[in-house]
Amino acid sequence: MQQRWTRTQIKLFEKQLRADEKSEATIRKYVHDAGHFLNYVGDGCAVQKELVIAYKQYLTEQYQTTSANSMLAAVNCFLRTAGYPDCVVKALRIQREAFRKRSRELSREEYQRLLDTAKRKGMRRLFLLMQTIAATGIRVSELPFITVESLRYRRAGVSLKGKTRMVLLPEKLCRDLAAYAEERGLRSGSIFVTRSGRPLDRSNILREMKSLGKIAGVDREKIFPHNLRHLFAVTYYKVERDICHLADLLGHSSINTTRIYTLVSSEEQERQIDRLGLLA
Repeated sequence: MQQRWTRTQIKLFEKQLRADEKSEATIRKYVHDAGHFLNYVGDGCAVQKELVIAYKQYLTEQYQTTSANSMLAAVNCFLRTAGYPDCVVKALRIQREAFRKRSRELSREEYQRLLDTAKRKGMRRLFLLMQTIAATGIRVSELPFITVESLRYRRAGVSLKGKTRMVLLPEKLCRDLAAYAEERGLRSGSIFVTRSGRPLDRSNILREMKSLGKIAGVDREKIFPHNLRHLFAVTYYKVERDICHLADLLGHSSINTTRIYTLVSSEEQERQIDRLGLLA
C-alpha cells in the first residue's frame, strides 16, 4: 500500500525532537518547517521523492540559499524520523565568499554607541547583556548559564545540544554583573531574567536591541545579538591570530565554522592587497 504524508507525522516528529532533547527554539523551527513542507505537497499525498525535489526547487525560487538550506535541514530530519530516508535531498551548494558584507558588520564604534545610549537611557540590563555577549562570545541561547554562582569562579559551564564547554568571564564583567545581581536581589540562578524570574526570551532581547539601535542611530540591519558574538570573534582573531583557540572559545566543533567569523570586509581585503607591494 502506498505510504502518505499526514499531519499526524508532524506531531510524532515533535515528540521525537523532545525525546532527543532539542532546544525549544529548534523544535519550533523544525516543526514549523515540516508543516510548511506538508502545506506544499498536500496532507495525505503519496510519498514520492520527486515531490521533495520539487519542493527544494520551490525554496530556491522563494528564499535565499542559506534560508532554503535551513528549511531543507528541518525537512530532511522530518523525513528520516517519519521513516522516509530515501526521500532525503541534498542541500544547495553555497559558494563561500572571500569577504564579509560591510553593510551587516557591527563596528566597535557602533557597538560603543549602543552601550553609551543604553547607559544614558538607564537600560542597565541590556547594557550588561550586550557586554556579556561581546566580551565572551557566548550565544544568546547560552545566556541562562551566566548565573550568580558562575561569577565567583569567573567561569560559566554551558551545556547545550549534548555539548559542554567552559566560558571564561572577564573580571570587570563579573564585578559589574555581581553589582547588578545585588541591586536586583538575585541570590542565585540566571542573572538575565524577567521580573517574574524567567530567562529572557531571544525575541525580547532582539526587540530591545532594535529599539536601542534606533535611538543610537545604528543601522537596523546590524542590530541582532549574534553580531555581538561576531564582534568578539573578529576582535579576538585580530589580536591573537589563533583560530583553533577561537573555535574552542566559540564552542565550534569545526574550524570551518570559525573561519566564517574571521572573514574581513572587501574594503579591508583591498587594503591588504594594496600593501603587498607587488606592483612596479
